[in-house]
Amino acid sequence: MSMENPPLPPPLLPPPPPPPPPPPKAPGPSVPGKKKLYQAIAEGKAPVEGDYEEALCLLRQRESGFRKDLQWLLLNKYVPSLIQDGPQCGLVALWMASQLLQPPKGISMDTIVQTARTKGYTIQGEMFSARDMALLAEEVCGCKAELLQGGMRGTNTPFILKHLLEGQPVLVPYDEDFNHEPCQRSGHKAHWAVVSGIMVGLTMSSLDSKQVQPDPTLPWVSMPHQGVAPLWTMDSVQDLYVLAKQGKSLKYQLWNFGVVTESNLQLRELDPQRANDGTSYVLPPGGVEMGLAGQLVLLHTRTEAS
Repeated sequence: MSMENPPLPPPLLPPPPPPPPPPPKAPGPSVPGKKKLYQAIAEGKAPVEGDYEEALCLLRQRESGFRKDLQWLLLNKYVPSLIQDGPQCGLVALWMASQLLQPPKGISMDTIVQTARTKGYTIQGEMFSARDMALLAEEVCGCKAELLQGGMRGTNTPFILKHLLEGQPVLVPYDEDFNHEPCQRSGHKAHWAVVSGIMVGLTMSSLDSKQVQPDPTLPWVSMPHQGVAPLWTMDSVQDLYVLAKQGKSLKYQLWNFGVVTESNLQLRELDPQRANDGTSYVLPPGGVEMGLAGQLVLLHTRTEAS
């Protein structure tokens, strides 16, 4: 008896191909970038102009914090404000500082940014090298830029004060706190400011009364007569503040000299979050510490002799 072969199973069909990807969405209308909080705060506002107007307002607000057994001298040269767009704090500080050079050069921010990129000092607008900042200042401003190293204390202090007394600006890197004042974050919040003035507390009778005049509304504060450079000895300095501006506010700020000195000294490293966000930055050999820590840039109006 023969057995018939059982019927073969039907052949397996290949799996169906995957569905085609959805068509790409049509690009929507371009949307302007969201403003940073500091940009929104500054929008539609104007800075307080004048060498002393805003500084005196600050002193009135903080009057109780100043010793009245000292002779206080206020010196400042007004710099115009400019709000930064992106990580351009150093370039904006340089633009502001350039306004104190004589005669004013009328340099545009575009010129500063493009020169910094062309020279390889920056990619995004960042400036992590004080040496590069000094070179950039000479290239775009036609001034003499002096790189000061070793921090703001010791023999550098009278050097800085003399420079400011002459009405010349100082560019200072520091760590920026939430309120734009100096703090200590190991360089993670590295920022640039321009210093254009000082508030110095001296032992009584340190100043010649013929060189200064008290403010009518704050008689404990004196300011120099027009065209007069007051003289004092460093031994008479008991307290010291600087007047500074930076690119996230239209306003002057009054910073304790020691606080900004310590902030400037401890700039050691790039914020790890920033280092790993996939964005390219120009870092000098040795990183942030070698590029910024304990360093300042003093801008001098170039004379025939220099």
